[in-house]
Amino acid sequence: MPFRRLVFTALSFVLGVASLRAASYTGDRPNMILIIGDDQAWDDSSVYGHPHLKLPSQERLAREGMRFDRGFVTSSSCSPSRSSIITGRYPHHTGAEQLHWPIPEGTLTFVELLQKSGYWTAAAGKWHLGEAVKKHFDVVKEADVSGFQLPTGAAEAQGKFIQQMQGDARSGCDQWVPTLKARPKDKPFFLWLGALDPHRPYDENIREHPFKPEDIVIPPYVIDHPSVRKDLALYYDEIARLDDYIGRVMDELDRQGIADNTLILYLSDNGRPFVRDKTTLYDSGIRTPWLMKWPRGIKPGTSTMSVVSAVDIAPTFLELAGFRPSPLWEGKSFARLFKNPKVKIRQYAYAEKHWHDYEDQARAVRSEQFKYIRNFYPDLPLTPSADGVRSPMYREMIKLRDAGQLKPHQKRTFVTPRPEEELYDCNADPHELKNLATDPKYASVLKSMRSALSDWQKEFDDYIPKIRTLDEFDRETGLATPARIRPRPSKADMLKGVLKGRPR
Repeated sequence: MPFRRLVFTALSFVLGVASLRAASYTGDRPNMILIIGDDQAWDDSSVYGHPHLKLPSQERLAREGMRFDRGFVTSSSCSPSRSSIITGRYPHHTGAEQLHWPIPEGTLTFVELLQKSGYWTAAAGKWHLGEAVKKHFDVVKEADVSGFQLPTGAAEAQGKFIQQMQGDARSGCDQWVPTLKARPKDKPFFLWLGALDPHRPYDENIREHPFKPEDIVIPPYVIDHPSVRKDLALYYDEIARLDDYIGRVMDELDRQGIADNTLILYLSDNGRPFVRDKTTLYDSGIRTPWLMKWPRGIKPGTSTMSVVSAVDIAPTFLELAGFRPSPLWEGKSFARLFKNPKVKIRQYAYAEKHWHDYEDQARAVRSEQFKYIRNFYPDLPLTPSADGVRSPMYREMIKLRDAGQLKPHQKRTFVTPRPEEELYDCNADPHELKNLATDPKYASVLKSMRSALSDWQKEFDDYIPKIRTLDEFDRETGLATPARIRPRPSKADMLKGVLKGRPR
């Protein structure tokens, strides 16, 4: 076991108790609500300049609080991203870096410390974290997993979901307000509110006024086709439904008269579930909306260009609850931004790509301007998630690929080998289309970003696995392979070689 993880395992309890003793028990501690969307990219919002995707609740959060313009998650994969948020640790240190791996028993979370210091803690909606950490919450109201989990049997063979929920319950947000209403009135509270929106699969007619094909903004690496516009319109509809639930939470806080000292942070666990977005390390995969409102502590209508990472959320929330800084958390508190939005919290944000339906290993470093990506398995194509492979967009792209009609940027999801290194000027090239890694003019930038990744890997004991995990779905059809087993074994079980035919 690498030294850093060994130290963490041995000292987590001791340091946790020490931090707990440092907590303030006054009545001034803020209530805190963390709202996590499921697959919304940062620029799919009117707050960040989208001309047609008007989102009144997100606009209200920005108007009454702070907009983060450089907010990044540590993984563009749902459960690893959420595991990183709740543990305050990078994905490879959570024991849950692959999709559907549960957080191991005994893992410390910031929610556990809030709970032990007197907070009432509750979760409602999408869970996706495993069973072990549920005890860190006084209440858990988990949304039905059929909204995003492909079943086994005949439906699996056809790549079809079987939705158990009906109507707006499919959003995963229907228990948010009831949970807030049920809180004890004599304690500060923390709510973890997870949405299923806008995760696939999509339903039609979920809004009275659905988005139209002409409302869609097509990224340049995606084909412009009627089926693609329809697919994106349904995605927009789910973002709008999620936005409505965010508004209901804010309205309930107003009704209870507690909005002034209640902090709300909204972000998404990763970017949009389309080609070259989710499961990639491009900004469309790891840069998401970050909006925070706290009337007592944040000046309305502020914004910050400071780089922040999802690994910073745990130390920030704990600082606001009265805890002292601790080496348990691998991020940095960004609470200083509330008073001075120009403060620089970190020079770089780091992100990881691990197995998500398909095998891959990559890492990214993002500064305020540049992005560096290191592809450790360049022999593998940049295949999206399995539901993305089954999507109308990808099916049409395969047809055009086979007909030789894709443009160069649109081919990149299929091309092998991929470059081992990628470098982008994200200010000049926001869609990350021009790889500057071989451009002599950017040699010094490449060297510094490469060194930043190397230093981070050494500091946090990051390494590339020697054994590759099998693909659970076919990369062309998106249909399940024999390697798919449900429930999915944990990391510990997989390392024991419990999967038949897998190398020990």
